[in-house]
Amino acid sequence: MNSTDTSPWIDFNLYLITDRKLTCGRPLLDVIEEALKGGVRAVQLREKDLTSRELYELAYEMRKLTSRYNARLLLNDRLDIAMAVDADGVHLGVNSIPIYKARKVLGEQKLIGVSCHNQVNAITAQEKGADFITFGPVYYTASKAAYGEPLGLDKLEMVANLLEIPVFALGGIDRSNAQEVITSGTAGIALINAIIGASDPREAARTLLAILPPLEQNEE
Repeated sequence: MNSTDTSPWIDFNLYLITDRKLTCGRPLLDVIEEALKGGVRAVQLREKDLTSRELYELAYEMRKLTSRYNARLLLNDRLDIAMAVDADGVHLGVNSIPIYKARKVLGEQKLIGVSCHNQVNAITAQEKGADFITFGPVYYTASKAAYGEPLGLDKLEMVANLLEIPVFALGGIDRSNAQEVITSGTAGIALINAIIGASDPREAARTLLAILPPLEQNEE
């Protein structure tokens, strides 16, 4: 089964990941709201250097904001804060709490995304109960340099066609390469700087969404 045969529950094909250090000094909430106005419908709050209180306060405001636009909010790693603000789920990394433990805490109605950097990671995430994965880095990007050389489109296509859960390509993706990424069979794209760092996040989101196939094409 190709990963483009997604569940209607994964009702987004552009997955925006936050980094307030890339906003060019603009308030993160303002940038995210512009992206939401441009059509973004899923946001992962990923601000690892904040204290628990700071992250909770930001997540609380982000939950109110995403709710106004009928968009999903996932917290990176922090199940406690995700539950406290009634987020739509969490996104786990290789060193996070095990997927099955997260599922036990969150229940069946919350989303669990998992970052994967090779085929073994991807298969394991699916077997352990992830709802979707991000796979990358597909292209070079400074934020993912620690994960090694870019994986490229061939490995992306292999994983996208191997898994039954949705695969979101991640790493160095922007409007110049989004089309070729989608033709690799992914359910969508995940990115940071192409929207967060854009001078006009609303227009950047619209441009990227126009490249992606309509969501109806991603559902059976």
